[in-house]
Amino acid sequence: QVKLVESGGGLVQPGGALTLSCAASGFTFSSYDVRWYRLAPGKERELVAQFGTDGDAPKYADSVKDRFTISRDNEKSTSVLQMHSLKPEDTAKYYCYAVPSRGSGPSYRGLGTQVTVSS
Repeated sequence: QVKLVESGGGLVQPGGALTLSCAASGFTFSSYDVRWYRLAPGKERELVAQFGTDGDAPKYADSVKDRFTISRDNEKSTSVLQMHSLKPEDTAKYYCYAVPSRGSGPSYRGLGTQVTVSS
């Protein structure tokens, strides 16, 4: 059974930090690009960070560059999104996606974890 489970969300004050985790199971994680998206009410879905399988450096949205860091551990089938200097505009539900690196095939998504940045 394919599963992607995000965790680590919560309420944090502006300027604070959170670490989100994504645990994958039921498929060959190392063959999939990992993407973190976020969705806030009234806004379009935003691709925040991605980490491929081709050895290239991770990519980030301009809105989070230098504040967020994505990593992956293929042995553990996990991905982590470290978030620092959080702003109220970072408030959203964050989703972990696994997208096939090559060829066609289904993508997988978790149920998301809520991040709220507020004083």
